[in-house]
Order: sequence, then C-alpha cells, then structure tokens
Amino acid sequence: MELTWYGKTCIRLKGRDAVVVNDPYPAIVGPTGRGITGDVLTFSHPDDAPLGKKPGKVSRDGLTAIPTSLEAAFVLDGPGEYEVHDALITGVRTYRDAKRGAESGKQTAFATELDGLHTIHLGDIGHELTQEKLTDIGHVDIACVPIGGALSATTAAALIAQLDPRIVVVMPVCETEAECDEALKKFFHEMGAEPVAQQKLVVSASTLPSDTTTVVLESRGKV
Repeated sequence: MELTWYGKTCIRLKGRDAVVVNDPYPAIVGPTGRGITGDVLTFSHPDDAPLGKKPGKVSRDGLTAIPTSLEAAFVLDGPGEYEVHDALITGVRTYRDAKRGAESGKQTAFATELDGLHTIHLGDIGHELTQEKLTDIGHVDIACVPIGGALSATTAAALIAQLDPRIVVVMPVCETEAECDEALKKFFHEMGAEPVAQQKLVVSASTLPSDTTTVVLESRGKV
C-alpha cells in the first residue's frame, strides 16, 4: 500500500484493488498539477471554510464540497461499517474537542483495511479514546494523527499509546509553518523518538517495523 499526505488531514491510501482518500479539500492539487483520483472518499468533519454559492457536488451531509476529480468516488461521512471496492472501512464517532463536541463539534474517525493493513485516520480528533471506541477501531498498523490542532502534544502521545500502531503518520494542522514546527517539536519530545522524513510511505504487512516508527511526509498537494 502507498500512503501519501496532501496537506491538512488529507491522506490518500492506494492499494492493489482500491484507492481511499481521507479528507480531500476542494482546492487539492496533485504533484502533476492535476486533481487526485480515488474510489472512496471519507470526510471526518465538514470543511471549515463555508461552501461557495455554486459548490458543485457535495458530501452526503451537504456540508463539504467534493473536488471535481473525485466526484465519481463513493462518499462516506458518518459512522458505520462499509465494504466498498474491496476496502473494509469502519467509521467511528469521535469529537473535535475533549467535551464530546460541545466546543468544536462531532467528527468521524475512519479505520480502513486495505492490502492486509489496518489504518486509522483520526481526522481532527481532540481527545483520547474510550475502551469502547478502541474496540470499535480494532487492531491498528498505521495511525494518521493530527498535530497542532486541538490535541496537545501530551494527549497526542497518549492517544498513540492507546492505539499502539507500528507506524505513526503525523498530519500537521496548524495555521502557520512556524506553529507547525513548534507543535511537531513538542510532539517528538513527548514521543522520545526521532521522526523519519520521506515523500510517501510504501508499506506492506511483511515490511511493518517491529517498533513504533513516526513518519513525517512531504505534502504533495497545494492548500
């Protein structure tokens, strides 16, 4: 499976039989200057920017514009269990703050089984997980975790300890590059590990590291 980060919380999982795109944003552009493609889209939360007057195709809840290059994809934007294009996907109700959504609203974390790998995309989550939510998510090989948003560095590290993945993919969600640099610095200090920087992550069930490895990916999109 090939995992690519496109900025914000947008992650693309490319497997042998399906391509799953998490949290694509309307202005997303691939490395070739064209829009990216995929079979399945997941939206953890509505786009924070208001919809334009003519947004084109929108998500099922009507709150997020779908990029033109992804309009043919199957869209998921809420909790449930799904099997689409040979990908097994579970949406788990979570929140964007530590007060069950009272401050920033609800969201959905999506667990995807693709090519024998279990990936959890945490969206813009703002809290640690209960045992019930951990059971719903199940086994995790790769965790995509937002850094610099509602989660403090300490809470992000605690959340990763709960999930116990082999690979952590960080998703900086700060407003400025300086803020992201500071947030990542604090996070890696909490983790007590050095990050591995690379353009994209190519991994299989047989090549997973034995110890938890934190990966920083180069953004392939233009926000």
